[in-house]
Amino acid sequence: MLVIFDTEGVLIDGEFLPELAKIIEKEDEILEITNKGINGEINWEQGLMERINQLKGITYNECIQVANNLPIMQGARETFDELRRLGFTTLTVSGGPDILVNRVKNELNIDYAVSNTLIFVDEKLDGVDLKVGSNKVSAIESILKEINETKENTVTTVDGANDLALLEISGLKISFNGTKIINEKSDAIVSEKDLRSIIPIIKYGIKSSKSLG
Repeated sequence: MLVIFDTEGVLIDGEFLPELAKIIEKEDEILEITNKGINGEINWEQGLMERINQLKGITYNECIQVANNLPIMQGARETFDELRRLGFTTLTVSGGPDILVNRVKNELNIDYAVSNTLIFVDEKLDGVDLKVGSNKVSAIESILKEINETKENTVTTVDGANDLALLEISGLKISFNGTKIINEKSDAIVSEKDLRSIIPIIKYGIKSSKSLG
């Protein structure tokens, strides 16, 4: 059995790029680009590149500091302890940066993590190696084959409008403080910032699938 998580807004209580933008007082510029993506004016990949371009020149140490200061979501540690007890494999896939996602992977002992890699030149942010785009399925296909998981044995927890493609592979879809469009596509909705709230939903899903089987 597999549980797939988004990172920012689900495992981390916050977003990396908006916090990074505060360092150079470009919060409004980053928000404007983000809103263009939400409104469908630009695709997600273009939006990411435009945001990174706005933030070029920020130092590696500043990026690390921001990544390390973002708080783990309430209840995340207990949730992963329980998922391991239940026998789940865990995976997080994110369009966010590797320096944040790898930190979360290590702290929560997540089995697999896939993310985008920030590029630094002379210790300053210069770009991003895009490994995770708007279609997150393609970014984790090799992992899914490796662990040989099926749609029915998979749970996905997401929070943002860019995760629609990922939702399509899931047996059970949970929206965690998600947008309206994610809520409409999900089987269950959690509207409080406590990740432990997904555990009863997952347990009910397991029980229901066993009774149907």
